Amino acid sequence: MKNIIRRISLCTFLLGIVFCFNSSAQTVVTKLSGGWIKGIKEGPTLVFKGIPYAKPPVGPLRFMPPQPTSSWKDTLSCMKFGSQASQGGGAGGLKGSEDCLSLNVYTPTTARRAKLPVLVWVHGGSLTGGSGMGMNGHAFADDDSVVTVTINYRLGVFGFMYLGDVGKAYQSSGNNGLLDLIMALKWIKQNIAAFGGDASKVTVTGESAGAKLTSALLATPQSKGYFNQQILESGAVQCIRDSVTAKGIRQRLMTELGISKPVDLLNITAEKLIAAQAKISNGAQGTNYFGPVIDGSVILQDAYQYILKNKNNKLRFLIGTNKFESKLFMGFDKRLNHPDSTVLYGWFGDNYRYVLSKYDAEAKNGNADSAALKVLTQYMYQMHSYRLANTLAQAGNHVWMYRFDYKRDGSGATHADELAYIWYLPRQNNFNTTELTLAQQMHKNWVNFIKGRAPGLVNDKQWPHFISGENNIMVFDNTSGPVQLGSVYNDKASPSSCFILK
Repeated sequence: MKNIIRRISLCTFLLGIVFCFNSSAQTVVTKLSGGWIKGIKEGPTLVFKGIPYAKPPVGPLRFMPPQPTSSWKDTLSCMKFGSQASQGGGAGGLKGSEDCLSLNVYTPTTARRAKLPVLVWVHGGSLTGGSGMGMNGHAFADDDSVVTVTINYRLGVFGFMYLGDVGKAYQSSGNNGLLDLIMALKWIKQNIAAFGGDASKVTVTGESAGAKLTSALLATPQSKGYFNQQILESGAVQCIRDSVTAKGIRQRLMTELGISKPVDLLNITAEKLIAAQAKISNGAQGTNYFGPVIDGSVILQDAYQYILKNKNNKLRFLIGTNKFESKLFMGFDKRLNHPDSTVLYGWFGDNYRYVLSKYDAEAKNGNADSAALKVLTQYMYQMHSYRLANTLAQAGNHVWMYRFDYKRDGSGATHADELAYIWYLPRQNNFNTTELTLAQQMHKNWVNFIKGRAPGLVNDKQWPHFISGENNIMVFDNTSGPVQLGSVYNDKASPSSCFILK
């Protein structure tokens, strides 16, 4: 698990270089609902870091839904990033803090009349690692007039451990990370005008676990009215689990901790909880162990059923995957190159049988290594993203679909490779001529979408709408352009959740 987080963090931190300023740097203030805050001017952009959007979820609020932040009297200094959420550190240790519910705002102006579009970044990291400061908001704020917000939310056991059977007060504990995101969106709706933003033009975006958590907003009525667009990169609603699976993962945690009652989890230290979490996750294979839960409170039913039952055709979506998503994970867990029931059970739970059956069939028809790469990419990401795109299109939404293929050595893009191109920083990159052109193109398409337009042209060809059953997408590579896929693999027997226990 920590290898995945390190790989994604490396990609994002190469983009998100933290600027250092001396004491004479220009500061700026703006007034929020809770009081005045002070930020700093970084180049052409005003940046406010570590703004609390909820009360610290500690003490009596531990494992509880987020609560609105309290007001303050003096001007609050927001010139440093807040603490990242509690997560695994080096050598099985702990880094971060349970007091983590803060966000960062990058904006060209604090003029309320500006009414600029707003981009909200939800970071990835297997829902057990990462932080909002891992992505550089200057990429969209400096030159594109987009107010960019990056957030922290509770992770792993603190964000997604189901405790509904401990007591009614903990009914939504398995969705605390999702509720944190919703609380941040509520805060944005109330306060973004103080940063020149328009609360009616909010795009929520994420990659990997960030996309999975973002898509979970579509499965709960509590998120209604807080955004009008989503960008989902390599992730959909496959992270949403049933309560049986959530309890199964919790039991593994309890066994590791040597306790028999779920109530005993409430007072165990963060150090011990995170150490046990790392043990049961067993490295990369724990990618899908934590996530939102169908708890009867926040999420009531299967996400696809909910979307079709509660249609909202005013929402717009840009969704995609990378060509060989699984290559990254196969590098971390070499067993995946020739998978058997044991390794696949660790990655997919009881869903392993579907993956193994498909792999065996593909391996008989060709090279076993390429079969593993293809099948694992389908079951980890592609199948789920296309399922969601089809469902949203059926519900009447505007959807655009992409696939990112480019790799400098020609081997095909893996998980997270697209990030450097979308979060393109003109003055901070190591691109060659081909990559520079690709980055400029993709970034422009994303900006067009964020500003409420169609993604636009790619090499003078229009990016087509994704219509259910037609499979028109945009492929980004050396010769980017629209493609109509002959078919998209979908194992109808495989559940909507990527990982399931019975």
